[in-house]
Amino acid sequence: MQEINYTLKLSKKAKRLRLAIYCDGAVVLTAPHSAGQNFINQFVNKNTDWILKKLEGFKPFVPRVPVKNTRREFIKYKTEALVLAQSRVGYFNKFYNFKFNKINIRNQKTRWGSCSKKGNLNFNYKIALLSPAAADYIIVHELCHLGEFNHSRNFWNLVAKTIPNYLGIRRELKRGGLC
Repeated sequence: MQEINYTLKLSKKAKRLRLAIYCDGAVVLTAPHSAGQNFINQFVNKNTDWILKKLEGFKPFVPRVPVKNTRREFIKYKTEALVLAQSRVGYFNKFYNFKFNKINIRNQKTRWGSCSKKGNLNFNYKIALLSPAAADYIIVHELCHLGEFNHSRNFWNLVAKTIPNYLGIRRELKRGGLC
């Protein structure tokens, strides 16, 4: 059986074992503190075929955004991402007229953006490294949550108002992944 290299993260919040496979080939296993090493090893061995299949599936895709999630990289692109987000939110909000509070740039591993109930729009710094169409989709997606705080048909109709090809862009983002 092939040995799998993985990063183990012990979490106080975890209730069960969770495997995450990233497009850069990283395998991360999150486990509760109570999980014993034997149990963890059995879990990885039991899922080896699935892990290898997922890793193989990522080989054809070259990530469009950098794989490293370093502080230096975040600092390098944060200002550029903020300027982009402010500019594009200003442009697209002319069509929507939503009230928002602040725009923040974050260093997140698994999210492109989020919208808080307080009206704060948060974006991953890596939007600065995406194609203009993909960055616009992410910005509009979060902006539209100010009008519909869900993913209902009404929400997607709002997105389609300014990004009519959102489905293709969304598919592309899911395929490329966030590394």
